[in-house]
Amino acid sequence: MPNAPRYCPHCTTALDRGVPTGDTHARQHCPACGYIHYINPKIIAGCIIERDGRYLLCQRAIPPRPGTWTLPAGFMEAGETTEQAALREVWEETGVRADIVSPYSIFSVPKISEVYIVFRAIATEETGQFGPETLDYRFFAPEDIPWDEIYYPAIRQILERYILERQAGVYGIYMGNDDSGKVHFMR
Repeated sequence: MPNAPRYCPHCTTALDRGVPTGDTHARQHCPACGYIHYINPKIIAGCIIERDGRYLLCQRAIPPRPGTWTLPAGFMEAGETTEQAALREVWEETGVRADIVSPYSIFSVPKISEVYIVFRAIATEETGQFGPETLDYRFFAPEDIPWDEIYYPAIRQILERYILERQAGVYGIYMGNDDSGKVHFMR
């Protein structure tokens, strides 16, 4: 189990693995003091940002899959909201400031314990400077998006769906997951 402690952080007793009393899942727990070590999913927050019919993508400089293009997004930090995390990641990866318009998609990837939250946003400032996780960033017209170089299939699906909805002027909120491939739509 990755990053799982071997000893209780409260009383230093060796942790057991099993279903703690009153729980439903096997977890590491302390038989002496009752401490339970929870391993929770990581949240990735990001934005679909449009400006003049063009969509902001950044080219990854880091593994996995450096050189591929993706929406600006990244791991949420403790002490910030999902909206703050999304806007911070946009800023760090592209040097673009943005305002969030609405939530757009929530996508779970249980195999790697991640949840992606993607917001609709509009660009308010572009500095031309970006962080070390990015090789390049650009606003692409839909026909110019490097579709075969998109980092992750779910990101491509979310962006394709968004562009179709943008053209129709109607937006939904989507929930889906990597296990079943099902996407649930809500208006």
